[in-house]
Amino acid sequence: MDEELDQGNENVNSVLAQESSELFHILSRQSPAVILKLYQMLPSGVQSNMGPLYPTSFSSDVTELVRAMLAQLEVGSAADCCNFLQSMCILCENIPMHLESKLMSVAGYGNKRCDISAPSVTKEESSSPPSDQQLVKRPRIDHWENYIAAVKGLLLQRWERVSEGLVKEVQLENVWVSLRMVNRGRDRPDQTPGPADRGSRTPVLDRDLESSESKVTLETFLQGCAGKVTVVVGQAGSGKTLLMSYLGQQWACGLGPIPSSSLFVLLEFRQLNMLSRPLSLSKLLFQHYLPPSWGNNEKRDIVDYLISNPEQSCWVLDGYDEFYSKLPKQGGEMQEELLDPENPLPVADLVSGLINRKLLPGCTVLVTCRVRDLMDFEGISDKVGQLLGWDCHEIKEYVDNFFGVRENSALGVQAVDLLLSSRHLLSMSYLPSLCNICCICLKHLVMEYKAGEAKAEPREEDRGTEMGRKATEKNLNGDEAVEEKRGQDQDTRMHGTNRSAQHDPALALIPSTLTQVYLTVIGAFLSLDPDKGGKTDKAETTKPLQSTVRRLSQYRSQVCDLSQVAWRGLVESKIVFLKEDIPQEVLEFSLTNGLFSQVELRLEDGMLVSAYCFIHLTIQEFLAALRIMTSNDVSDTQLKKRFSLKTRWTTKSDQRTVFTDSLHLYLCGLASPDCTPALVQLAKASGVSGVQNWVQKRQAFVQKLLSNLCHSNTLTGPKTLELCHCLQESQDQQLARQVVGKRPILELRNISLWPNDIEALAFVANSVGNNGIGLDFGACSMELECLEVLPRCQYINYLSFHSRKYNDKFAEKLSSILPEFTTLRKLDFYGSSLTAAGAASLACALEKCQNITEINLSDNSLKDKGIKHIADIFSKLPKILSVMLGRNNSSLKAVNYLIENMSSCSNVQHVHADAVKEVNVSFSQNSDMNSLLNQNWDKPEMQKVAKSLACCPGLSVLESKYKKTGYTFMMNSSSLMMFTSSLSLNNSCSSVEGMVTLTALLPKCPAVVELNIRCKQDLMNKSSLLASDMTTLCRRLIQCRSNLELDLSQCSLKDKVVKNLLNVLPKMASLQKLNFSYSYLSTTETLSLVQCLTVSQRVTSVVLRLSHFSLNTDSLETLVGILQQVPQLSYLDLSSNQLKDEGVKYLVDSLPALKIHSYVNLSNNRLTQEGLLEVANTLRTCDNVSGVEVSLGEEERCLISFRQYGHCEKTLSVRESSLEGEHLLRLAEIVSECPSLTKLHVRSLKLYLNEMMKSVIKVVNSITLCPPVSIEESWIKAEKAIGLLCHCLKLSKSIQTIRVYNTTLLLSLMASPGLTSVSLVDCAVEGHQLAPMTSVIRGCPSLTELHFSLNTLGAEGAEFLCDVLPSLPKLNSLSIISKESCASVIEKMSEALLQSTTVQMLNLSHCLWSATGGLQLVGALRECVNLEALYRIDLFPNVCINLDSVHLDENITECLVQALRSMHLRILKLNRSDTVVGPSEASRVLDILAAMEVLAQMEEIELEGWRMANRGVEQLTRLLPIWQKLKKISLGSNLLGDLTAARMALVLPSTHITVLDVSENSIGHEGAVSLSKAIMCMKNLTKIHLTSVGTPMLCPVAASLIHCPLIQDVGLGWNNCGDDVALELARVMPSCQKMIRIDLESNHLSVVGVEALCRALQSCPDLQLIRLWRNKVVPSEAQKLSLNDKRLNFSST
Repeated sequence: MDEELDQGNENVNSVLAQESSELFHILSRQSPAVILKLYQMLPSGVQSNMGPLYPTSFSSDVTELVRAMLAQLEVGSAADCCNFLQSMCILCENIPMHLESKLMSVAGYGNKRCDISAPSVTKEESSSPPSDQQLVKRPRIDHWENYIAAVKGLLLQRWERVSEGLVKEVQLENVWVSLRMVNRGRDRPDQTPGPADRGSRTPVLDRDLESSESKVTLETFLQGCAGKVTVVVGQAGSGKTLLMSYLGQQWACGLGPIPSSSLFVLLEFRQLNMLSRPLSLSKLLFQHYLPPSWGNNEKRDIVDYLISNPEQSCWVLDGYDEFYSKLPKQGGEMQEELLDPENPLPVADLVSGLINRKLLPGCTVLVTCRVRDLMDFEGISDKVGQLLGWDCHEIKEYVDNFFGVRENSALGVQAVDLLLSSRHLLSMSYLPSLCNICCICLKHLVMEYKAGEAKAEPREEDRGTEMGRKATEKNLNGDEAVEEKRGQDQDTRMHGTNRSAQHDPALALIPSTLTQVYLTVIGAFLSLDPDKGGKTDKAETTKPLQSTVRRLSQYRSQVCDLSQVAWRGLVESKIVFLKEDIPQEVLEFSLTNGLFSQVELRLEDGMLVSAYCFIHLTIQEFLAALRIMTSNDVSDTQLKKRFSLKTRWTTKSDQRTVFTDSLHLYLCGLASPDCTPALVQLAKASGVSGVQNWVQKRQAFVQKLLSNLCHSNTLTGPKTLELCHCLQESQDQQLARQVVGKRPILELRNISLWPNDIEALAFVANSVGNNGIGLDFGACSMELECLEVLPRCQYINYLSFHSRKYNDKFAEKLSSILPEFTTLRKLDFYGSSLTAAGAASLACALEKCQNITEINLSDNSLKDKGIKHIADIFSKLPKILSVMLGRNNSSLKAVNYLIENMSSCSNVQHVHADAVKEVNVSFSQNSDMNSLLNQNWDKPEMQKVAKSLACCPGLSVLESKYKKTGYTFMMNSSSLMMFTSSLSLNNSCSSVEGMVTLTALLPKCPAVVELNIRCKQDLMNKSSLLASDMTTLCRRLIQCRSNLELDLSQCSLKDKVVKNLLNVLPKMASLQKLNFSYSYLSTTETLSLVQCLTVSQRVTSVVLRLSHFSLNTDSLETLVGILQQVPQLSYLDLSSNQLKDEGVKYLVDSLPALKIHSYVNLSNNRLTQEGLLEVANTLRTCDNVSGVEVSLGEEERCLISFRQYGHCEKTLSVRESSLEGEHLLRLAEIVSECPSLTKLHVRSLKLYLNEMMKSVIKVVNSITLCPPVSIEESWIKAEKAIGLLCHCLKLSKSIQTIRVYNTTLLLSLMASPGLTSVSLVDCAVEGHQLAPMTSVIRGCPSLTELHFSLNTLGAEGAEFLCDVLPSLPKLNSLSIISKESCASVIEKMSEALLQSTTVQMLNLSHCLWSATGGLQLVGALRECVNLEALYRIDLFPNVCINLDSVHLDENITECLVQALRSMHLRILKLNRSDTVVGPSEASRVLDILAAMEVLAQMEEIELEGWRMANRGVEQLTRLLPIWQKLKKISLGSNLLGDLTAARMALVLPSTHITVLDVSENSIGHEGAVSLSKAIMCMKNLTKIHLTSVGTPMLCPVAASLIHCPLIQDVGLGWNNCGDDVALELARVMPSCQKMIRIDLESNHLSVVGVEALCRALQSCPDLQLIRLWRNKVVPSEAQKLSLNDKRLNFSST
């Protein structure tokens, strides 16, 4: 390179002046010691001219000293400059190579090249010899530059070879790249060179460009890639290899983004596959990249320079998708030791070292691969870009070039017309290499057509001539006609066909399926044979495939052999073949016809050889499919193994393949009868006997496989879409109808869609006929072109689009096609990015959809203007039933628009407007109703709404809630109320005056037939409501003829107020409901009030709570007498009184005369055992009593529940009662005389073995239908538990199931003998204690369940299991949850499982074992094909032989996956208890999940502690719709966030989940809101836990529980929730009557929140516990609250 500097014309001083800016920057970054040394090397004259900068200011301002030195040297002598520059190159660091080379060249090796006659240099100075560093550094640079020059020559030659025959010139500025988000698994220092290293090149690409939707040119994308790991992804045939070769050519010419001074190393992974032995970096360079002609010293210099300057090298690694092995993972931390470049390593480790910055850190790395390979670069790559396919303009440009250069432009125009008329040819042409193949096919088709025309009859000839004349006219008219045609096509964006070409007779030649396209392609290449090509035997070429069949008949033996090569390559995953891999005649044939391309490979020894590959992977796959369908060498089993639907959701568990996974499509297409003639021709060459029948049999087998998939109900969205493609290829409408028969709505989620995908959907959708079908697109990326194809789906009745990707532009395009869906009834466009502009477009289109009934545009950004656009079309939609417009950032103006439309649109039934979130409109021909919630009626906007309401003569119901209804509005609302039949103002009256004023208006408004007023709590409590107010209120209500409900709950009512109320109650004829809950009344007034209610015949139901009333015997008798006259008593609460046994006995004796509907609460009434038995006796004496719960412990509890209708099943629970023998016998007698008793639970009776069991067993043996018995005693442990179990079995032969759990014995007896279940769970049993059970178990051949969990079995316990399991032929459930490290148990269990093939449920939670034991067990599981439930298995423990985890390695994973696929699994619990989970282990859990896709019977799954994030939830949300029977899901201790919660919320409403646990995640407020929306739809939910989810804002979740009538267990602990959450829970608790437990521990609840919960508890008799430990309640207050209700638990236990 020195010569390139033209040193003869360059003066050293001028060079220093030119580079002074960069020299200043470099010197300013050096250490002070280096600057001092350089200063001291300057001649004294130069130092003196610099003035007093040294030494006084040196330490404080180095930059001034550097600037002064450079300024003096610019005007100094050449010798001074030479000396300075030489010294600088030796002493300074980080000098760019191009600059260092230039400075060394102009300064020379020593002073000999400088002007030595300069007066400022002494003789002594000028004759100093060069240093050793100078003598070494200069040759090293020379050798480096010589190697770079040689590489440039190599890459120029490569480009010359690669670019031969290119139709279109390659230009980086015309190649487009879509930027993808980078997933960085770890933080690492930026190795990008600084400004000095980059020189004056283009700066780094702006970070703002790195969004998922942006795109840039490849030239722009590669700018700033220096020092980074950049990944370019693209489909097979997208031009990755060609572009990398062009990048090398640009570098060699001094162009492009890679500096010409850097070393450009271009390596292909297909070449690296040839290297099987370890090698060093230098051997990789000099033996397998470019072997230099120099000696070892020169090579050493080059490698030394490379190691010293890694930033001056660029490594391009092309085609990672073709690499045989995966990249090994390097250490995760940058401080780990770097790899030694001279150390021989496997080639995969070398490549991994480069990419992971462990080898040549700071070098530039550019990798190409396919999208599915990106997972291997997670956390490694700095930039990722995806090559975009060609658009319409680029395709037509290529076709024009192809035909314009080789044929003529007229032929090109016709070829473009044909291409645009075929969706398959068009979709193939998006990829450059396939576009070339399509052009060859088009040329063949057009030439065949021309040949047919030439031989046709005169009429046909005239027609052909006319077509040719028109085509010629197009060409002769110049570019104008062609460009007009192009413009039309560009505007339509390739609507699926080129409509101007639809009447072209040549269209009959266009294949109808992708498979037929490839058959035609094969025929086109066969026609290139110079000996036989172009010759046709017949003129008729108007039918598809006829020409191809004739070609195949000519070349059937060669094509047969070629298909065998393709099949063998598919089996061996080989796409590059050496000469010896291919028969010579096949090779010559393939090269002649262009089906093979030739490449160069360098073998292990460095020798260059020729290799061959098919021109595209899909050609190889198609030929392999031909082999499968035409040769009996491929069995049905092999075919079935290869026939599987691919998914567009990639996981690390997916089997790595170099192919495009298109084989199944071609097999489906070849199974079509249209392809039978072609297959018969090839099958003849394969030696198949009975060719026609054999081919049809093979086709029928494929159709059978396809039919099985059509009937499957477990396919995910991507696989369903792939199935549609298969059906389109098969052209079988009957199979298509089977698909839609199973799926009335085709749901697609989070995948990229293309026009050919929509065409496949259309083929399936159109098979339904008038039955109709729905399409639901959720977060699917699709170009607008897809919408143009969508109208091909003719029978769509439901369209749904929900994703923020769908914006106004998308809506505008959708609007242009909506009127074409004449059967459309429902449109969803929610959760999107729609604004008023998009709403206007949709409104215009919806006007023309006369059959539309439902519209959902919620959760957008329509605002008021957008909602007005939609409201304006209400009157134009005759069949509309519902419009949802909530969460659109609207105000009261939008509500006013809707109400104004009520007057012009008579079918509006219901307008529901919540100022917080919802705006919904319902339509009917009957009546109108408005719900205006959370509105401030004193606002001017609300006054406008009121005026609009007054203009609605059809308004019948008006509801307002929560906000203040002002006095002004009350006085002016008579005009509104003149038309309203129902007015609800719950919690809206802000004063007694306002309430009285409102009631005064009622007599003037005869239309109002219903008034509902619920006053705020602070309005009528204490002494707020005076007697006079009550009198005035009631007198006015007497005049009201409307249905009246009066709510006076939580009020303090004095005796006089109650007296006044009692006087007027009989006169209030319209009163329907009166509520005095939680009001302050005396005993006397209460009884009087109850007595008054019995007088009115209109009283239908009473809820009476009289706790803490100190009722005595007299008052109780009075109360009972009154209650006997009440027609229905819903709930009677007499807790916390002093009734004692006598009072309780009186009450329970009176129960048959009382019409109680729900509960009687008698807790805290000082009962004894006698009172307990009296209460229990109600099960026998009262038919409608359904349950009795009694406890005489510290928390005295007595609850009697009732059921009014149907057969009444009864339960009895007796706890902490200290029953003695006589009491126990009486209890047994009660039980024996209660045949409807279904459950008996006794706890802490303080009885012992013989005394208790003899009595219990004696009684239960005499009962025909004995209920399950539960007995809990503290002594039931260890040996006593085993003794108790054996003793029970000896006493009774009717025991069906027996279980000891902790300290509880559970018995279930049946009349027919035969023990079926034995359990010892968590009862401190050890293995050596099990010996007495051996004979018992062996004597129970009918045993089906055996559980020994949470005990310490050890080796003796393992031996026990192995002894008894073979003797249990009916055993189907086995549970061994261990408390110890039990490798021996697992090894023994593996042996036992192989002998017990009937096991269907297996629980091995906490069982720990080695990798060997794991393989042994999983191998046994594979044999248990009946297994339905697999509970948690710790395959990678943190407590085993040592502290190292035994990883779930690939062998165990693969074995387990295969086992799972062979089971009918229903339950899986795979939890992780330790805190550190490696990425490989987490990914293998995803692999297991992926394998469970076929398990449609899944009921319960636990995946706790795996730190899974987005990908894990994506996998689960994909599977949840498949698991239709799933009831329980637990995802605690993962990495779920707002986004993942939102994704789950979309799926959860469609499931039947009853238990949801997402504790210990970081969900946040937005995620909680998303979950709350899902919870509202989960009517079967019984348990939800959101413990420690990282946000206190859980009010939406609490509020949503009101929609869950079956909810029993709620966990919201450890979230720092405030009183707002407690208040919301208190509000919903009365509606959740099955609630048992609420966990609110470790929050920020104060006394206010807890008191609200305490009040709500009065309405929840079944609620047993509210945990409140670690809240903001002082101990004294906590004790007071706990005494008020023992269910409030402030302790830690």
